[in-house]
Amino acid sequence: MRHYKLIIFLLGTVFNCTEQPTDFQVVLDLERKYILKEAKNYSNLKPLTVTSYYSERSAGGIHDFYSEGDYWWPNPKHPDSAYIRKDGLTNPDNFTEHRIAMIRLSRISGSLASAYLVTENNKYIEDLIPHLRAWFVNNETKMNPNLMYAQAIKGRVTGRGIGIIDTIHLIEVSKAIRVVETSGLMQDSDLKMVKEWFQDYLSWLTSHSYGKKERDNGNNHSTCWAMQVAAFAELTENEEQLTWCKNFFKNTLLPEQMGEDGSFPKELARTKPYGYSIFNLDAFCGLAQILSTNNDDLFKFETEDGKSLVLGLNLMTKYIKSKDDWPYQKDVMYWEDWPTKQTSVLFGALAYNDESYLELWRSLPEIPEKQEIIRNMPIKFPLLWIKK
Repeated sequence: MRHYKLIIFLLGTVFNCTEQPTDFQVVLDLERKYILKEAKNYSNLKPLTVTSYYSERSAGGIHDFYSEGDYWWPNPKHPDSAYIRKDGLTNPDNFTEHRIAMIRLSRISGSLASAYLVTENNKYIEDLIPHLRAWFVNNETKMNPNLMYAQAIKGRVTGRGIGIIDTIHLIEVSKAIRVVETSGLMQDSDLKMVKEWFQDYLSWLTSHSYGKKERDNGNNHSTCWAMQVAAFAELTENEEQLTWCKNFFKNTLLPEQMGEDGSFPKELARTKPYGYSIFNLDAFCGLAQILSTNNDDLFKFETEDGKSLVLGLNLMTKYIKSKDDWPYQKDVMYWEDWPTKQTSVLFGALAYNDESYLELWRSLPEIPEKQEIIRNMPIKFPLLWIKK
């Protein structure tokens, strides 16, 4: 492994000239400019929640999150009949306002909480608190803590377990809430209600049939379910669920999803194999970033038959660095927009002290302002994921 921290030190880009930089300092230095730019974009905005938009096609009420299956379209032969599936092709006429509002909340939360970590300026937290109160505290505007009506399909179902992937964008909200808590700027009663909301949602995720079906999906949906459960368990200090997720990672997710070469065969079988492969690797590394401890580092975990995160990273970073070498079919949509700031590369650099990963991360383009790309980027503010 190449010792990138030493190289950064020698180049003089660290804060303390006599000590090796911490992971937090490395990421802060890399992300400072982007964070402050994004925080400027997301300061002084009014809250928008699920109650700001409503679809007549929703079987739920105004407080219920609603979305429609991305790859489901009207049947051209029978326009009034049930929708039909076109894998990988997003229907632009589907209701997406709740998802967009949640992604907006995620970007507001991630940027403002990160900017507070960079500057220690209370204004960033003060700008964030009204959004948290609107989504999780105020009775008039808050979202119900379940996903009963996510990724519905006209003429088929009013909601599906597969829709749980929509709330991956609450992960960085939960990370931001931890920063708000340490700031001491939010009223204790409001903070308690916010945490209770996440406790209720965590309970629903792990007990409802939709949650169980998503858990057992077997591809990136299972990984993202676990990443959500781990993040919300971290926020609510639910050690039982954190332990469960760690065992799930070791005994089910990694051994059943990863191939012997480090690929994800179930993602390669899709019509967007490249995008889904790097998305799933990001989710795996995000999950490991949440769950790893000094005594049990999932970045160093290896199955009996040799599957590990470093195996997956060594494979996929070749194609992140040079997409032209991708040996499988091209994605049917958004092929030209990947890769972007894939956090698997950054977390891998930190975990393995690998300068080549770090240099690759630095070379990757910023996340483009395209909804489909942003939808598949649950980790947009990695500073929130690093212990200070």
